[in-house]
Amino acid sequence: MTKYILSLLLTGLLWITSCVEETNPEFDQRSFTKIYDNYLFTSDFLPIDMVQTTDGGYLILGGRRLSNSNFTGIYLMKVDKKGNFIKEVEVDESYVNPIAQLALISGSYYFFCMDPLTLQAQLVQLDSDLENINVTTTSGDLYYPSAMQPDGNNLVLLTYNHLTKQSIIAVVNTSGTSTQQKGFTIGAGDQVEEPIINHFIRTGRQYPFEAGRIPSGLYYFNGFYNYTFSLVFTDLNQDNPNGVVQGIQDDGGLSAVLPLTSAKFAAARFNFGDNFILPNTTLNTTGISSSVDLGGNTFPELERNANMRILRTQIKGKNVLVYGSNTKSKQIGLYFYDEANGTFLTSKYLGFSNPFEIAQVISTEDGGLAVCGTTYLAGRFPRICIIKIASEDIKGL
Repeated sequence: MTKYILSLLLTGLLWITSCVEETNPEFDQRSFTKIYDNYLFTSDFLPIDMVQTTDGGYLILGGRRLSNSNFTGIYLMKVDKKGNFIKEVEVDESYVNPIAQLALISGSYYFFCMDPLTLQAQLVQLDSDLENINVTTTSGDLYYPSAMQPDGNNLVLLTYNHLTKQSIIAVVNTSGTSTQQKGFTIGAGDQVEEPIINHFIRTGRQYPFEAGRIPSGLYYFNGFYNYTFSLVFTDLNQDNPNGVVQGIQDDGGLSAVLPLTSAKFAAARFNFGDNFILPNTTLNTTGISSSVDLGGNTFPELERNANMRILRTQIKGKNVLVYGSNTKSKQIGLYFYDEANGTFLTSKYLGFSNPFEIAQVISTEDGGLAVCGTTYLAGRFPRICIIKIASEDIKGL
């Protein structure tokens, strides 16, 4: 069943420009920093994902604080190629808990959210101009959507079934129909479930849930399995996983993972607050292993259990891996590695005056990068920001 979203346009939104070369219109779209403020000081906005649209602009998926719900509401914003605000939509409170990714399939964008009463996963379809937005209830027992990644014309979705106490990985088509799914137990007891629920209502730690597929290979999810936050590989046919990279309950595990080949991965891990980057590592997809044994380069400058993003891209003709994270000094750190051998190339730090936190980093059509994040005006009002970086501003490649 398809339902159309009721939407409300906010009033009083304004954008603040920083570090922009006003004398060169071409430069304006290659390098800028924009902060999107709001006169309503009680409003909180949380960026979740960002994509560049075919007109060169940017579409932002975000969350917003709701006064009458423990869940996060849905916020959508469109800006032009220079970062100038065009349009925003507050989605009706009948839909909550938006999750990344914002996926482009056959000219439409898709993301998942859920019904706050039934907790059933909902598939949202929208266009790049935010003119047509509709929602479809997914089939199957798919509750508490946690993470999603496109796989061709399908969507690989991770959910949590609170009735069976299972992490569910499913393949969902663009009509919202689950064509395949498999559940794996998180373990018995309320204490195992508590951190998961706290994640969704944002009263506890935000876990780095992920879901996806090795190219033409196994499916995987990064989530809770058998009492531990683990990376689980499955063919969706067997009752037991094909492989598991175990963490240490919820104190250790992978904070980001990106398949490079059938065996090679770019990854990052956390261990009792410490952070490690693994730009070229082999993961055991068909056996039991431990994330602790993976080693990696430690980064003491990053905040505890840091939020990690990994982008695979090409900059100045070089295949690179870009790691984005948050530093203890309240800046966004970008770390560049050679994809071929995992060699560290350079780093770049973003942010000034106010605290900055990363939500997503993407490559842009002009060969540069764009970072979407949160900044805190006056140190306490969370607002969405976009930082556009020209390729020539990235030194050391």
